[in-house]
Amino acid sequence: MKTTNRTVRTPGGLSVRLDVRAFTVVFLLLVAALTASVVLIGTGDFPIPAADVLRTLFGEGNAGQEFIVNELRLPRVLVGLLVGASLGLGGALFQSISRNPLGSPDVLGLGQGATAGALTVIVLFSGSANQVAAGALVGGLVTGLAIYVLAWKRGVHGYRLVLVGIGVSAIVTAVNGYLLTKSDIVDAARAVVWMTGSLDGRDWAQVWPLLGLCAVLVPLVLCNGRGLRMMEMGDDVSYALGVRVERVRLLLMVAAVLLTASATAAAGPVSFVALTAPQLARRLTRAPGPNLLASLSMGAALLVIADWLSQRAFGAEQLPVGVVTGVLGGVYLLWLLVTERKAGRI
Repeated sequence: MKTTNRTVRTPGGLSVRLDVRAFTVVFLLLVAALTASVVLIGTGDFPIPAADVLRTLFGEGNAGQEFIVNELRLPRVLVGLLVGASLGLGGALFQSISRNPLGSPDVLGLGQGATAGALTVIVLFSGSANQVAAGALVGGLVTGLAIYVLAWKRGVHGYRLVLVGIGVSAIVTAVNGYLLTKSDIVDAARAVVWMTGSLDGRDWAQVWPLLGLCAVLVPLVLCNGRGLRMMEMGDDVSYALGVRVERVRLLLMVAAVLLTASATAAAGPVSFVALTAPQLARRLTRAPGPNLLASLSMGAALLVIADWLSQRAFGAEQLPVGVVTGVLGGVYLLWLLVTERKAGRI
């Protein structure tokens, strides 16, 4: 598939440049994510054919199917789609802002910060599920603020952001280990399950806050996508082109932190999606820039497919989705390192 750019003119005289390959990749990823979602909804102890799932979603199923689909399985799938999309978009933002393929929430310590907030609520206060989610959100926001403040020196630059993030991640990981040693056996088991990253037991209570946040942040990020693309050419060039660099950078970093922290609050620290989704999207589109829509779509597709694998690929032993994404992400990183070494880039 060759990259083809076309200029589309609207009736008002506005011209829009369309990358046909990138548009096709986004479309196919969304189709893959929705198809996997239908298959996943029909998967379980009471299997439902895909055709019956679709009929039920449109209100034509029987009472039993409507309960299973709409109340038990649909919320889990929607949380998976929203978490994957949030992590994919957040990872693309961090990698673009830092101008570093390793500048993802997994490396910068945002996941560990959210974990610290959740562990604090579990270990010290034995909080409920909603309180744990709130603690994870606060922990992620505080960690993001700390990284930004510590990395600030007449602006925030890529390598300094990554190095500060790695240092903060090491500190917060040590804090998490300390919290686990101070907990009793019940709280420790609960904390370890949460830290694995899972979609089990997710319901509409997790869907609506995450959906509302995405409805606000995704359009905000996409509207600033042009400025972000210019910033990849360097701050001086961006200033010359009229981009308010620090304002756009701060706005998008806040959005990325909120997306990552809210996703972690909803499903736990699901690893590697934020790191691999933007890179896979860029390889498929072969387009310059942050590839925001493609990364969002790739993240959603990856997480839903990983959740299906966690339920079906290991027989009766169902795995948390975080285990599957961790294995797949690790394999991808090893393949990437081998490829880069053969190409002589490392």
